[in-house]
Order: sequence, then structure tokens, then C-alpha cells
Amino acid sequence: MSKLFTDRLWERVEPIWSSYLDHPFVKGLGDGTLEQEKFEHWLKQDYVYLIDYARLFAIGSAKAEDLEKMTVFAKLLHGVLDVEMDLHRKYAADFGISKEELEATEPSAITTAYTSYMLNLSQRGGVENVVASVLACEWSYNFIGKSLAKWPGALDDNFYKSWIEMYSSNEFTDLAEETKQLMNQVTEGKPEHELAQIEEIVVKTSQFEYMFWDMVDNKENWPVNAR
Repeated sequence: MSKLFTDRLWERVEPIWSSYLDHPFVKGLGDGTLEQEKFEHWLKQDYVYLIDYARLFAIGSAKAEDLEKMTVFAKLLHGVLDVEMDLHRKYAADFGISKEELEATEPSAITTAYTSYMLNLSQRGGVENVVASVLACEWSYNFIGKSLAKWPGALDDNFYKSWIEMYSSNEFTDLAEETKQLMNQVTEGKPEHELAQIEEIVVKTSQFEYMFWDMVDNKENWPVNAR
């Protein structure tokens, strides 16, 4: 059996993704010790991140060359808008944050850089660039969720229990698996130089994911304030 492209990607990104599990923010989610103020920052930044992330799936649906791929992108778009963002809205309510306040959040420097990178590559390239741009977020959150779910006590009396349950759920796992299958489909038969370019997008977005965890843990926005 020939090696899948996602197997090749896993070999590249596994060290990066494993480092997420050692990150203080992610560890705090797993053991329940994360400061709620830091989680609130993640909540707001990830919400505005997901708005642009949803746009990527819309771009993918527009660039898809057949109805089957269009349908997959539409399903993934629904997963972001109606499932993932709903969790954010529910958590926000616990903090007394309205939906309007979430949407009014100014993206931080890292959030802006990350989403701009994905949108730029997706608009410039073909459908494979879109899949490469969205893959790390979808797949790595599922990896984190399933990893944390195995930690002792993570699913007991933990304020972040529903976060872990969502990203480790069968529903979210199915979305991640569909994205992986899409990646394997759109890269089939492509020459090595194109595969290398696609691989680099996944590696770069994985690096951005780590920078995002750092940003929310440090409650960063922009380094210098304007008047």
C-alpha cells in the first residue's frame, strides 16, 4: 500500500504538534489550572480567527472542481459556523461576553498574520492551497483534544471539560478525517515540487498554531499602542 500524503505530513508536523501538549496554555486546559482571563483572551481571538477560517472553506467550495469536494467544504464550513463557534458563544456567556462583543474583538498581531497568510495562499493558489491552509488547525485541535481526553481527571470537574469533549468528539474527529481525506485527494498525482510547496504551507500553519498558543497565554494584542 502506497504512503498517503497525510502520513508524510504527519512525520513533518508531529514534533511541532507534540510541543503543543507541553505548552502551559494547553496543559492548563487539560488539568483545569488555566487562568480564566487567559482563556477569555483565547475565546475572543479564536472567535475572530474562525470568522476568517470559515471564509477559507467558502473559497475552497468556490475553487472545487467537482460537486463532491464542494459538498465537503460546505460541510466543514457548517462545522465551523454552527458547531465550533457555538461552543465559543456558550463559553462567552459564562464570562458575560455577548455575541456582539465577540465579533467586535480586534484581531491580535499573531491572529492577523496567521489568517492573512492562509487567505493569501488560498486566494493565490488552487484548491490544494485551501486544504493545506485549513488542515493544521482542524487536525491539530483534534489531536490535542484526543490527547487531553486521556489525561487523568481532564474530563471530571474541569472548567474546560466541554472544550476537551468537543475537540475529541466523534463529530469533530469526522471533520478532521474528512479534511485529511480531501488533502490526499487533491494531492494525488501531483509532482514533487508541488507537493513540497503544499507541505510547507502545513508546516508554516503548524508553526502559526504554536505562536497562537503563545499569544493567548501571554494575553498579547499588538506590541505598541496607537493613540
